Amino acid sequence: MKIREFVASILNFIIRALLLVAIIYGIKELCLKAYDYGYRIYSEPPMAEGEGVDIVVEIPMGCSAADTGKLLKEYGLIRDDKLFVMQELLSDYHDKLEPGTYVLSTSMTAEEMMKVMSPSVGEEDSEEDG
Repeated sequence: MKIREFVASILNFIIRALLLVAIIYGIKELCLKAYDYGYRIYSEPPMAEGEGVDIVVEIPMGCSAADTGKLLKEYGLIRDDKLFVMQELLSDYHDKLEPGTYVLSTSMTAEEMMKVMSPSVGEEDSEEDG
């Protein structure tokens, strides 16, 4: 009987140790992915190096940042539409993207695209300077 209890306690210890290792590994992986995503918000490179390809994009009226991100991803201008939403949320262009037709390039960063799609922000800056 004592041998069974001893074996059961050893197995219980092993199972708990493996579970703890799995939890720690999962937390580590989650932290690495969160860090990578956070880093990409501010440093995501453009889709193309050099001159890139110009693409005409029409942003319809009532298009949210998420809709705009999906549209830009479809055109091959960005890699991750959800990342674009986070970039827009944390940028100076939050809630300032305007509907219209724009010429964007695969060599532009998301922030450069937002600057183009927010023409009234440039006008506000010019008025403040003058």
